[in-house]
Order: sequence, then C-alpha cells, then structure tokens
Amino acid sequence: MTSYAMITDPASLKRAAGRLGTEKILAFDLEADSMHHYREQVCLLQISSNSENLIVDPLACSDLSPLTPLLADPAIIKVFHGADYDVRMLHRCFGMEINNLFDTMIACQFLGEPAVGLAAVLKKRFGVELDKKYQQADWSRRPLPAEMLDYAAKDTSLLIPLHGQLTAELEALGRLSWVDEECALLSRVRMAERSDEPLSLRFKGATRLKGESLALLEELLRFRDEEAQRRDLPPFKIMGNDTIRELCERMPSSPADLSGIPGLSPKLLDRYGRGILQAVRRARELPPGLLPVFPRQHRPERSRQQESRLKKLKDWRTKKATELGIDPGILVNNALLDGLAEAAPSSLAAVNGIKEWQAAVFGEELLRIVRG
Repeated sequence: MTSYAMITDPASLKRAAGRLGTEKILAFDLEADSMHHYREQVCLLQISSNSENLIVDPLACSDLSPLTPLLADPAIIKVFHGADYDVRMLHRCFGMEINNLFDTMIACQFLGEPAVGLAAVLKKRFGVELDKKYQQADWSRRPLPAEMLDYAAKDTSLLIPLHGQLTAELEALGRLSWVDEECALLSRVRMAERSDEPLSLRFKGATRLKGESLALLEELLRFRDEEAQRRDLPPFKIMGNDTIRELCERMPSSPADLSGIPGLSPKLLDRYGRGILQAVRRARELPPGLLPVFPRQHRPERSRQQESRLKKLKDWRTKKATELGIDPGILVNNALLDGLAEAAPSSLAAVNGIKEWQAAVFGEELLRIVRG
C-alpha cells in the first residue's frame, strides 16, 4: 500500500498548499468520470512531493484556488505523465494554468522507449505493477474503496524519481531542451468548447454518407446527445457509433425494421425505438434542397516537384528517426513535411510550424532537401 493523506476540507487544503509551495518539484495526476457522466468532472487530484503523497477530493472541497499559484509558479517543476487531458481539465474546471510542466510520457518518447504508458514505464524502471482495472472506474462514487485510493496515490508516488532518471538520460543525449519545448507547448492546450456546428462533422465515416442517410446521422446524433444529457451519461452509453452507422444504412421505417440491428437490445429498443423512428421520419421529410452535404476540403494537387520533395523529406525522416531511435511522427509530423514540400521555403524564418529545437537540430538539413 502507498502511504497518502486525504484532503477533504478547505483548511487542510490551505495548509497543504503552504507546505507544497516550498518544494522545487511536485508530481500531479487526476481522476475524472468521463466514462460515466455526460459532462466529465475532476473527481480526484493527486499530488506528490519528495516527502508526502496527497489526494485532494474536489467533490468534497470544491474550492481548489490554494493550488492555483503552485501550478502557475515557474520556480516549481510540475511532473505529469500524459498531461494533455489533465492540462485541459484543470483549466476548464478550475481555471488553472501550468508553468514549468514536465511530461514524463513525452520524455519517454524522446528517449525512444517502446512502451510509454505509465504502467509499462513504472514496471520497467521500478518493478512496480499498476493494476489497470481502475482506469475506467467511476471516480465520482463516494465513498471510494481503499484499493481505488491506493491506485490513485501510486500514479504520482514515483513520478519525481522517474523525472530524475529521464532528465539525466535526456541531458546525456542532448535532448532535454527538446522535451522542455514540447512540454511548454503542451501546457497551453485547452479544452475545445461545444459549438453549434453539426455533430456529424465529428463523426467517423460521415464523409461516406449522402442525402437522407447523412440527414439521419445528424438526427440520430442529436437524439443521442439529448438523451445523454437528460440521463447524465456519456453518449456512447446511449447508442454506440456502430449502431448509428447501421441505422443510417438501413433507414428503418417500422419497429420490425429495428430488430437485428447490432447494439439495439430489446431493452434499448423499448427505451429508444420510438425516438429512432421519429429521427428517421424527420430525415425523410426533409425537402431535397435542405438535405445536408458534407463539406469537403479540396486540397490542390501537388506538382511533380512537390511530390518528389515530399518523398525525399519522408525518406530523410525515416533515416533520421532510425539514427536517433525516435518514432518518426514524434521527430517531425506530417503537417510540417507537407508544408515544406509545397512551399519550398528559402529560410527557416519562412517555415510554418517548425519548433525551435527542430530548427536548431536539423532545420538546415530540411532546407537543403527542399532546395534540391
């Protein structure tokens, strides 16, 4: 069992924040309930220093403002593993911004580690086994059993020693500044706000649908979203995407037509069958002029020169990534290679999307390739 202290009241949180403010490095993680509720919330916030492990319960102590200065303080290193979701959630739920972030997953990627999940990394480096059975647990339940709290505490208890190992290895390879820049960019990501755009624009496979089928997709997605909000469940627990695709292909018009559709159990048919058929009716009643058309982005065709440059750039990336022992997509993403191939810039200042470490390490190599 990992030793930890629970924080469930404002006074305890304020005292803890005072202690943590004297530290040079802190480790963080959070647990949310995205698999169990329509709008996810932070249900636990784990913090470790060199001397203690804390678990803060935001459902019992909703004002986390004493922690805001700690996360913003550039003098304190904040260690996360796979911080993308955490950064977004902390900002959306509590308005917190993070300065001096260090993501141990990014560090592992730049060291060429074959497995970068926290469980794999801790097992390899510390021989510690993390039980994955709580990864999709409902962290909003109260009281939380002791084994779930122990699982949560383990997530941060070794991040500070892991940070020490990884930074030493990165420094030896001359890559610490690469990771620092990537982490600084990551600290600025934010949760996308819901918009009024059609839900079908974000649905995989929507580009293959036309006319009434595309109209039905939008109707079904809106029906699912409304039901999910009403029942406080994530949309996938109302109807799965595969079921929605099947409905769009079959366009059922009667209760009998709904039988045999994968994912629609008798219980779900009884609960949602009428709403599904009403969605089909609305889609079929749309006049031809109002049927949706999926917007398509037409990229201009590349010239022969551009195709040749892109191939040379991808060949270079494969070779360079092999030399460095890094995944090619981590080294340089496709968007940057596409932009270089199409624009053939004459200077690094004209290269859109290139990071400072990339420009410093191999920017001139890239320019020589696009210059031919």
